[in-house]
Amino acid sequence: MALEFDASDFVDSDFQTAQKAVRNMVASTPAATFATARPPTREELDNKVGETQLKLVELKRAQEELERARAALEEARRRQTEFLTGRDEMVQHLTRGVGLLEESEFAARSEAEQMAKALGSLRDAMGKVQAIHEETWNKENYNIELSRALTTIENARMEWNSARLKWPQLFDADKQADAAAATGKSAGRTRLESMDFKDLCRVGLALTWPLAAVALLAMIVFLIAILRH
Repeated sequence: MALEFDASDFVDSDFQTAQKAVRNMVASTPAATFATARPPTREELDNKVGETQLKLVELKRAQEELERARAALEEARRRQTEFLTGRDEMVQHLTRGVGLLEESEFAARSEAEQMAKALGSLRDAMGKVQAIHEETWNKENYNIELSRALTTIENARMEWNSARLKWPQLFDADKQADAAAATGKSAGRTRLESMDFKDLCRVGLALTWPLAAVALLAMIVFLIAILRH
């Protein structure tokens, strides 16, 4: 019995399917893919190096620009911080200074007003004391004018004492005058204490010889009057 073969029996369907898949893959792959598979040429390497160098220069320039921008931002931040801190500090100092000076101004104005009143009272008292002219008194109005004068002087003394208690300048000036007078007396007393008996006799004679001369003259006149009788 003769055997009959079909042509399809000698065809490897799996091999054909694999070849078809490879052909399809090659057809769908761009030509550049196969180009990269080969080693780069000298010109391509030079171009790549040039492009890389240009990119590095651009990156360095961009870095420098960013550094300058960062420095400018830091300077702006420092100046803004200095501004805010200085403003707060000066507002605090100025507010405190204005308050203190306003208080001092009010106190000084009040003190000036009171001093003006005291000055007016002292001037008025001085005018009244200076207006006393005892040479115009006579026997009829002597007692009345004397009483008025004493009252005026007492009122002036009260004004003076009140002003001394209120204004330290007057009290200090009065104390300095008393101290100067006491110093003069102390200096004179010290000078007398430092003298010996002979010098003291001379001083005593210088002080008492007018009285001694008057007494001697009176005694001579008295003796002459007795002798005449």
